[in-house]
Amino acid sequence: MTIAVEEKRVRSLFDRVEAVEDVARTLPENDERRVKLLAVSNAALADEGTIRPVIAARLLGLSEKTVRAWAAQGVLTVAQRAPRLLLDVQSVHLVSHIVRELRALGKDRDLLDEVWRRLSDAAVLERPDHKESIEQMRRGEGRVLRPLHPNGAASH
Repeated sequence: MTIAVEEKRVRSLFDRVEAVEDVARTLPENDERRVKLLAVSNAALADEGTIRPVIAARLLGLSEKTVRAWAAQGVLTVAQRAPRLLLDVQSVHLVSHIVRELRALGKDRDLLDEVWRRLSDAAVLERPDHKESIEQMRRGEGRVLRPLHPNGAASH
């Protein structure tokens, strides 16, 4: 399959997946319909499986060299190294959202660091222990170790 045909096919997949994600985001987080829609979009991406770095570069608006560097740094998930490098299409899709958002904010330099930070933050937010801690805080459980002064600063 030519690069142009493969790019068109994957770009079309991303467009369909993002349409489903857009609808899912209009629903409350605990709505079962949202969960189902996101599962459908994830399954569509999983069915595609892998993507070549040259296609990922075109989709992300980056050079292939940059995409390969991001894969080496762990920002993009490598699905296969030999006989040729293939990337996980779900990680490319996730990173495409972040890159698009950063560019919309006018950031076009040092994208690697910013994308890495956002992926790291998202990973922390998904950890079960972190989610439980947030829920405990919302329920008012726990103890205040250093109360805040009226001006908002912690007491010493």
